[in-house]
This record gives sequence, structure tokens and C-alpha cells, in this order.
Amino acid sequence: MIPHRKRFGVALALTVATLFSASAARAGLAIQTWTTPGGTKVLFVESRALPILDVQVDFRAAGAEAPAGKAGIAGLTRGLLESGAGALDEDAIANRVADLGAQITGGADMDRASLNLRTLSNPAERDGAVDLLATLIRQPVFPAAAVEREKSRTIAGLKEAATQPDAILARRFAAAVFPDHPYGRLPTVESVASLSREDLVDFHTRYYTAARATISIVGDVSRADAEAIAGRLTAGLPAGEAPVASLNTTLPERQTIRVPHPSAQAHIAVGQPGMRRGDPDFFPLLVGNYILGGGGFVSRLTAEVREKRGYAYSVYSYFAPQRDVGPFQIGLQTKGSQADDALRVVGSTLDDFLAKGPTAAELEAAKSNLINGFALRLDSNRKMLEQVAAIGSFGLPLDYLDTWRDRVRAVSAAQIRDAFKRHVAPDHLVTVVVGGDGDKTAAPKNGSAR
Repeated sequence: MIPHRKRFGVALALTVATLFSASAARAGLAIQTWTTPGGTKVLFVESRALPILDVQVDFRAAGAEAPAGKAGIAGLTRGLLESGAGALDEDAIANRVADLGAQITGGADMDRASLNLRTLSNPAERDGAVDLLATLIRQPVFPAAAVEREKSRTIAGLKEAATQPDAILARRFAAAVFPDHPYGRLPTVESVASLSREDLVDFHTRYYTAARATISIVGDVSRADAEAIAGRLTAGLPAGEAPVASLNTTLPERQTIRVPHPSAQAHIAVGQPGMRRGDPDFFPLLVGNYILGGGGFVSRLTAEVREKRGYAYSVYSYFAPQRDVGPFQIGLQTKGSQADDALRVVGSTLDDFLAKGPTAAELEAAKSNLINGFALRLDSNRKMLEQVAAIGSFGLPLDYLDTWRDRVRAVSAAQIRDAFKRHVAPDHLVTVVVGGDGDKTAAPKNGSAR
């Protein structure tokens, strides 16, 4: 016999496993939108396939908002919302979530601090879960003991990461690519250690406001229900001030940074600022990058670096559009003794692509693969929510998903060449190489990477 507390959780877990085949067949989503009296934008998609409600509340309360010297405050603030709120302590919150059979997740990156709720759509469970989420948003307590505990955990994690080549690479790459921008200022042991409970309270008060919030709702509820849910989540939030739209990003100087590490593999990143969300060149860059390094085993970088020369098991490229200009990055790992050779191949492959663009065959294959895979972006409630939340948080057009396949289909080779020339400037590429010092053997010219 399943205990009462776990029944709804078991039911929810079973329904989560079911895919939304009906949504996969649609080109997009019927998104309804409105603004609450307090100034919060709401996006809603009615989906009756399963008795589930998914809600995401995004705040402009992320890493880019951290004051100077306080990197890490956004993640710590978001992480502590469930450590105590209103009259509930940490254990009471956990017990309440379990009793409701709900899930509350989320986190903070550089652009958004998010709270995600998944619950059964039956009013008894739904209303209780929404009320709990509203309490976490509006009335966090930030208990002193929990603050110190999470600071200690974060600091321990940072110290451990400082020994790992991948983490070192990410930190050094961000700092070099975004030297004068919040995206380049990652948490440090010192910045986290300096945070006080009062800092977190002040950060929450300033940034968890109605004007800085976006609510996305997908699931088995009516428009009237969705309006009531949004109202309950924002009731009592301070109005706050509308956030600054974006910050300027300057291109870094071309440079190569080598960081010693005893690993046999050299961990390599090459890149620069790329594009922001909503950039008019998004679709040419999307298709072009699929050809260059985003398409896995069918990409040019894989053909040149892995298949022809065996320098790396995996090599990739991507644009990561953010609220401000996010990075364009090429990444790989290779034996330390062949890192320079691998970099030369990466450079020549990129230069050739910038000069000539894709072939007709590459272009048609990339568009076909992207279009045929589009349905997987919408085959579950959770994926629908991710897409809707991105549209709301970053101000994308409401028909973004409806027109996505047509816009991919319309991309030409000339558009890709022009877009890449606007967004990738070899004179501003930053290269970071971490490690490879443990490999002191000379590699044969076509030797395979470990």
C-alpha cells in the first residue's frame, strides 16, 4: 500500500513519463499573453493532454545583477528561498511539497532566477502548490544557519572546481571573452565568503519584484484559472523598477591564454562574444553553426579534427545567445602534445567556413535535420514551458515557434556567410588552453587522441 503522502507524487511521476505526441505534430503553440495589474508579463498555453500544470516564474535577479565584488549572490539568494518562508521552516516546506505531490525546482544563471512548479491540475493539489510557491517568492526568511551552511557548500564547491580543468577553462574563458561585462564575473571563494544574510535580504527586496518578473503557465487549466494563478503568485510583490534592457559588450583583444595543469588532455576553448537573444541573424547563425560544429558527427569540425586527423574524440561549436551578447565558442579536448596542431586545424576550418560558407549539400542537410528535429522541442509539457518561458523572458515574438521551421527553411548560404562575418571576427578570438602538461610524449602526426 502506498502511503497517502506519496500517492500524488507517484501519480505525477507516472504522468511525467508520457510524451505529448499531439503537441509534437503542431508547428507551434497557441500562446495567450497579458500583463497583471502589478506589471508582470504572463504567457499561457492551455494543454489538456494530461492532468498536469507547469509554472515557471522568472526574475531579472540573476548573476548579471550582482553588485561588484558580490558574484554568487544571485545563486545563493535563489537557492535559499526553500530554506524557510513565511511560517514554514525548511522541513515544513519539504513536507508540504511531498504532501501535495508537487515538484519545485529552478536555479539562477546570468540572465534569470527561476522557480519551476509542477503539480497535478486538480484544484486541491494545484491551489495548495501555487500558494506554497507564492510564499517562497514573497516571504523568504533566509535563516542565518542556512545561509552559513549554503555559503560553506558553495565555497567547498568552488575550491573543488578550482582543481578541475573544465571548470578552470570555463572561468578563464568567460573572464577573457567578457572582461568588462558581468558575464565575465563568476563567483569566487572571496566573493561568496563576503556575503551576509543582509546582502541576500537586500538583493531579494530589490530584484524579486513584479516589474522584473515573467510568469509562464502551461497545462490543464483554463484562461480564467491561469489569470487567478498569476494573480496569486504576484499579489504582495513590490512593484519595483523596470530593468535596463541590455548592456554594451565590447570585443576582446585576440589572445591565447595557457593555464598549466597536470592533466594529460589539453582542454581548449576558442571564441568571442557572439549574439544576443532576438538577433536578426539568429536563424542564419543557427543553421551555419550546425554545419560548422553543432551537428555532431556531420559537422565540418568533426570531419577535420576527429575523422581525418584523430586529434579529438569530440569537437563542437555553438552560439549561446543571452539577454546581452552571449558567447560563440569552439571546444575540444586533445593530447597536450598535439594541442597546437589541433588548434591550427580548428583555425583553418573556421577561416575556410568564414570565407566560403557552406556547400549546397551541407546547407540542405542541415536545414532538413533541424526542421525534422523541431517536434522534439515541444513533445512534453516541460519542453513547452521552456520555450514559452524563453519567449516571455527575452521578448521573442509570440509566433517564434510557429514560424521557426519556415525561417530555417528560408536560410541561404549567402545569409550564413554574411551573418558569420558580422558575428565572428578572427582578430578578436580568444583561445584558452588548460592542461595537457601530463602528456610529455611526442604524438605521431595522425595519432589518435585519448
